[in-house]
Amino acid sequence: MSGPSISRRRMLALAALASASVVGCGTTDPATIRLASGEDGGFYYAFAQLLATAAAGHSDDLRIEPVETAGSQQNLRMVATGEVDTALALADSADDFGGRVVALGRVYENYLQLAVRTDGPITQVGDLRGRRVNLGAAGSGAAVTGERVLSAAGLDPAEVTVEHRPLREAAQALTDGTIDALLWAGGVPTSALTVPDPMRLIDLGALAAPMRERYGPVYDRVALPADAYPGSPAVHTIGVANLLLATATLPDELAAAIVDLLVRHADSLVPAEAAGAQFLDGRFLIGTGTIPLHPGAGAAYRRRHG
Repeated sequence: MSGPSISRRRMLALAALASASVVGCGTTDPATIRLASGEDGGFYYAFAQLLATAAAGHSDDLRIEPVETAGSQQNLRMVATGEVDTALALADSADDFGGRVVALGRVYENYLQLAVRTDGPITQVGDLRGRRVNLGAAGSGAAVTGERVLSAAGLDPAEVTVEHRPLREAAQALTDGTIDALLWAGGVPTSALTVPDPMRLIDLGALAAPMRERYGPVYDRVALPADAYPGSPAVHTIGVANLLLATATLPDELAAAIVDLLVRHADSLVPAEAAGAQFLDGRFLIGTGTIPLHPGAGAAYRRRHG
């Protein structure tokens, strides 16, 4: 009796091994890509969520895991050290990390927004002298760009009381009157800036040229439409390209899979509240400035466009 029983056990074991071999060779779990995004309520965070949704619905190769952060500066440090695989960052902040990160694409334009209370006396950047202004959260791109805006307007940072609060906290502080202005780099409108009390945006268009002269061609003069926020007038401001970045060690096939999502699902990667003010256009994805394309991303674009 023992002989047949041993034989049967062996047969079951062999069958189990064969089944495991088929599963191991024939299917693989999708790779999880960690994406450093931004603050909840901001455009980076919303974009990362949409990209994660697109990956879950349309890619067998990868899943996107958004990581909430303070913004560009923190994101760049995280991707440069390999703490995350990918990150969103302003192009002017990314310039300081040249050689340590590569790009998957230029995804859209961020708008600098200097918001003040509607009933306040501030009408231009020069009026911030002696005032309290929030220049983005610590670790955000606005913290870097904001200092440049002040300088281009002829203000010494020492002449302004600068704070670095998270966006939602800063918006509430503006409503409460504990700060006089806040600077934010993001999409239009930004949901966290839709506060109960009216606010208006200061025109920054005249500073685009001096910003370009001092810091390079990453700054553009762009228009914001009237009523971008309830009751706000049409103004010009400064646009800065946003880059989707990656570690150089990201496998080529995963870089190509992310490019495929960007190209094929561009229309679904713009948050609904920003539709009409933001566009993700496949023709401009390769315009990453001084940051080179990831080899896998570059190959994916060449396969599409030659």
